[in-house]
Amino acid sequence: MKLASVTHKGSCRLAVVLDGGERFGLLDPSHTDLIALIETGAVIDAVQDVVDTVARGDIELLAPIPQPRRNIMCVGKNYSEHAKEFARSGYEAGAVAGKDIDDHPALFSKLPSSVIAPDAAIELHPSITQKVDYEAELAVIIGKGGRGISKEDAYAHIWGYTIVNDVTARDLQKNHKQWFLGKSLDTFAPMGPYVVTADEIDPENTTVQCHVNGELRQNANTRDLIFDIPTLIATLSAGITLQPGDIIATGTPAGVGIGLDPPVFLKSGDTIAVTISGIGTLENRCA
Repeated sequence: MKLASVTHKGSCRLAVVLDGGERFGLLDPSHTDLIALIETGAVIDAVQDVVDTVARGDIELLAPIPQPRRNIMCVGKNYSEHAKEFARSGYEAGAVAGKDIDDHPALFSKLPSSVIAPDAAIELHPSITQKVDYEAELAVIIGKGGRGISKEDAYAHIWGYTIVNDVTARDLQKNHKQWFLGKSLDTFAPMGPYVVTADEIDPENTTVQCHVNGELRQNANTRDLIFDIPTLIATLSAGITLQPGDIIATGTPAGVGIGLDPPVFLKSGDTIAVTISGIGTLENRCA
């Protein structure tokens, strides 16, 4: 099942995605908060309440979870080739000499306020950064909360998946050592276009691609993750209670701007399209 958060006639609504995104089945107006439905286990019941079917041109897509309740949890350097290109780039603060692959996941977070919708503009913040980059990522949405979740039980805690573009100010990321600031600027977390339930895709064999102005830059498969999804959930939940609606971005493949020779950073007018098989394409343009 594929769901979207949309605006229709000035109101925020939840909708079932139909005909590959050509039409949308609007749910009863009482269902507006996807996290609340996930939390109560009422998603299946809610999708029975389709009250109207509208064409794509009649709605505006929002981020599937427009206002996450907590920071997006993120993983750095989780594809080996990206870890190597990052180490070579000179933008990694505190890197261990001669070591590209970490022994443990590199974890950080992005503010909820950085989330924007498909087609929304990515602000480049030219007064504070000149080195903005893209990162295509599969994101996990937690359905069943918990602490101390084992790897064996991890998939039972996942409700679904979406796409996140982990936009990054590389100079801020390096200068401030910790990655929070360089990752959390306003508009730096495009998300969508849809969420899919956990049964819709195989998270261990899913293609992740990114095109910039039509040029293929990133092209990988989640089977190449260094730390797989169960490991990430077990690591995060070891001392943190995960909650329904929590979002975990699983890392980006090689092919980001700092990995090119010479590095290429985003500029006004650039279009970034992130495609993940089984979910769709998240497209945004730089302002």
